[in-house]
Parts: sequence; structure tokens; C-alpha cells
Amino acid sequence: MTTTSSGGEPDPTTADREIVVSRAIGAPRELVFEAFTQVRHLSRWWGPEGFTTTTRSFDFHIGGVWDFVMHGPDGTDYQEWITWTEIVPRERIVMVHGESRDDPNAFESVLTFEPAGEETRIVMRAVFPTKELRDEAVEKYHAIEGGEQTLRNLAAYVAELTRNETTPKGAEG
Repeated sequence: MTTTSSGGEPDPTTADREIVVSRAIGAPRELVFEAFTQVRHLSRWWGPEGFTTTTRSFDFHIGGVWDFVMHGPDGTDYQEWITWTEIVPRERIVMVHGESRDDPNAFESVLTFEPAGEETRIVMRAVFPTKELRDEAVEKYHAIEGGEQTLRNLAAYVAELTRNETTPKGAEG
């Protein structure tokens, strides 16, 4: 079973271990990429609806780490650890995502940023070590809905940034 939302095509060699979520974001690729690469932005939109994020450390470069806690709406804290393994500015980010540095169940995420006219299509592809871990992420943690909500939060945040950049001085309200 391939698990995908709209817009992403599964890789036949990993289809039973991956989740693909994509969305068109109404902003230039540079701005969407920036929202993923600067902690001042990430902390404003990262995670599913109702979640907040507390960053312990953030160092965006190949080999760098984002160590953070996601706080669920029910009060549950989720320890998170991301290591950046590939960065192609404005085009692609590859990262390993787990609960800690040595998490044996960590998965790889590949984010691509594709220009689509005035918009940017972002594709998030998560590949898990096993089909069972992918299935657990889908069933227990609602990873597809969470990914879609996260990208919806990103779209709303970037729209807010774009509005603020184009609002004439003195016309804010």
C-alpha cells in the first residue's frame, strides 16, 4: 500500500515504506524555502494543528541539527531530532528525523520545492526503515493528516508574510 496525499508520486522501490504529502503554496520558492530553513519561521508554523514547538538548538547546514519538542494539544510532549543531510538552496532538503540522535526508527524526509507559476509546489516524502514503522506512523500518529495540516499551516504562515510585505505603510489597520 502506498500512502500518499495529492501531488506526489511514490518511488516504486520504497512505496510500501513511504508517505508522500504535497501542496501548492501561494508564494515564491525562495520564501517557502526560507520558511523551512530559519528557526524564527519554523517555530511559527511547524507541526499539525494545535501543536506548538520549542526549539532547544537549531543549526541549518549539512550535518547540523534541529533539536526540538513538539507539544501536542493534549499536553503530550514529543522529543524530536532532525539532522540535515543534503541542502540544495531553494530546491531540496534531505533530513533524518527521529526522537533522538541515535534513534534506530528514524526516517528520511526529502523536501522538494518546485516553482509552479506564482506558486511553489512542495513535496514532502518520508521513507521509513520498514513498512511496519510507516504503518505505525500512519495509524498511531496520523502522519498523513499531520503532514497535510503542517503544510496547510505553512501555507497560511507564508500568506501572512506575503500580505505583510505588500501592505503599504500605515495601511495595517
